Amino acid sequence: MFTTPRYGTGSLADLFPSLLAGLGVPGEVDRLGLALAADRICVLLIDGLGADALAVNSDAAPFLSALAQRTLTAGFPSTTTVSLSSLGVGVPPGEHGFTGYLIHVPGYDRLVNALTWRLHGAGPKIDLLQDLVPEQFQPTATVFERAAADGIAVAQVAPRLQAGSGLTRAVLRGCEFRPYVSVGDFVDGVATSLRAGPRSLVYAYHGNLDTTGHVRGPSSDAWLLELAHVDRLAATIAEHLPPDAALIVTADHGMVELVDRVDYDKIEVLREGVCLLGGEPRARHVFTADGATADVAATWREYLGADFDVIPRTEAIDRGWFGPTVAPHIAQRIGDLVVAASGLRGVVRTGAEPLESMLIGHHGSLTSAEMNVPLCTFRP
Repeated sequence: MFTTPRYGTGSLADLFPSLLAGLGVPGEVDRLGLALAADRICVLLIDGLGADALAVNSDAAPFLSALAQRTLTAGFPSTTTVSLSSLGVGVPPGEHGFTGYLIHVPGYDRLVNALTWRLHGAGPKIDLLQDLVPEQFQPTATVFERAAADGIAVAQVAPRLQAGSGLTRAVLRGCEFRPYVSVGDFVDGVATSLRAGPRSLVYAYHGNLDTTGHVRGPSSDAWLLELAHVDRLAATIAEHLPPDAALIVTADHGMVELVDRVDYDKIEVLREGVCLLGGEPRARHVFTADGATADVAATWREYLGADFDVIPRTEAIDRGWFGPTVAPHIAQRIGDLVVAASGLRGVVRTGAEPLESMLIGHHGSLTSAEMNVPLCTFRP
């Protein structure tokens, strides 16, 4: 069963606008009813921490599990580039334009990797920062720009490699960027940034749990041990909060372990009539040759079976997967067919995507394990 994104009432896209409303920013609405009454707020995003997994493994995360919790949904696809964009701009994918991990951008004959901001696949590894200007690709003011315009001190605490990246410039711009070099530096960066002004907003990103889940699996001992470290990190940040601050802990998506891989690169019938295959194993965008969409859909449905939804772009939009509004130029970035996994299988590409195909843990689809993320709130 799929979990429908709760855009407007309970999704990641609603978090920062709700916080800005609480900080008194004009025009913002507390869509989540948070009513924090705090002048300093830290949002700690733990990449890959699904709400379902946290509930099952509460003993490994006593601090987070003890907090009053709500659940938000990611957007679709439930993947980092989409979720961080929804978080940073405060709108669903149909408005911010990041529709997956590998995006089809008209005018390019190869897919764009939204994390690296480079063309994907064989050919020159072209840096697109000059050609595909991030601020033009996503021109809407970010939540951080809106906060800073109202006099709020805004900072981002994240790995150095994210500073100035295409994704950061597109959807997370407007912050003072503070890279961290260790866990202690991470905590100090948050604590120091929260004291930068009478009103402050800090976005802090931590990615090790996601990496561990991808490589070792989200049910591995390694993942549980990393969850315990993440829990201690959150608790340590809480211990160093100013008295008028609040800590919000959330995530960008959950994760599942694949039990079966359908290798697109080795199955000729799946490639017939397909021009480009975007997205990722749990949520694929299939771009077809002219006039081939219906035949490709029939072939994919027959081959993949009942645990995949293979639907046309128009139906995915009508189902609200990308939000209540999808701009026409953004609709072009959605596949002619959208393929979402409901079971524990994925469509991999061992030739074109060898590293991704080897991973144990995956996300991107609409199952509760992938879609539901925690919303934990702590006040000193």
